Amino acid sequence: MSDPKSGGTKFDQEKSRVELVDPAFIEGIGKVLAFGAQKYEAHNWRKGIKISRLLGGALRHLLSLLRGEDTDPESGLPHVHHLGCCVMFLSWMLVHRPDLDDRFKY
Repeated sequence: MSDPKSGGTKFDQEKSRVELVDPAFIEGIGKVLAFGAQKYEAHNWRKGIKISRLLGGALRHLLSLLRGEDTDPESGLPHVHHLGCCVMFLSWMLVHRPDLDDRFKY
């Protein structure tokens, strides 16, 4: 029998390292989602949003950050968390709703 102090074997080398994600960032996105759920409804975004609209929202939050504005005036939440939320929506739409990809393609 092996030494119990050395720990067990766990084959997870190829798995996602979700433990490295900042918990405060995830909680911040959760607050943005809670704000959106109150304003619209929970999971409203899963009904589908065109890619160009999500890119526009992400860029507006990014531009606000570039101008030195940290907090979204409507929600009172950080622009960076709104931006993270937009990126999450984009990621989901590109995988699950490719029919909503209305980007101009050169």
